[in-house]
Amino acid sequence: MENKQTSIAFAGASWVILIVGVGGYLIGLWRAEMELNEKGYYLLILLYGLFSGVSIQKSVRDRLEGIPVTDLYYGLSWASLLASVALLTIGLINADLLPSEKGFYAFGFILALFGAICVQKNTRDAEFENKKIFSPQTKEE
Repeated sequence: MENKQTSIAFAGASWVILIVGVGGYLIGLWRAEMELNEKGYYLLILLYGLFSGVSIQKSVRDRLEGIPVTDLYYGLSWASLLASVALLTIGLINADLLPSEKGFYAFGFILALFGAICVQKNTRDAEFENKKIFSPQTKEE
């Protein structure tokens, strides 16, 4: 199997992207002048989107590595991601927010989603490298 070791720069950048995306989105929600139920809606969409994005990355990677993934789970992962993006889009279109605020939430969401997918990929690659390096070697005699 090929070397899947991730550079420290890419791993660090992935964490920074995730923290900036999620942090910016959450700070925007904290400071927003909206009802608590609206804040909850946008928070749950962020969490739902992050989970579904990581789930897709894992499913795609598993399939590439020959690890069985059911079509149902794979399809639900994609449907969940599309649903979270659609719910965010519909919510922002109908929200009583300035266009700049709407863009802020959209870009924070996309940045956080990208960061979560990259962090999950890096975590998986690091775990693979650790198991490869530290697993006991069997010797054939």
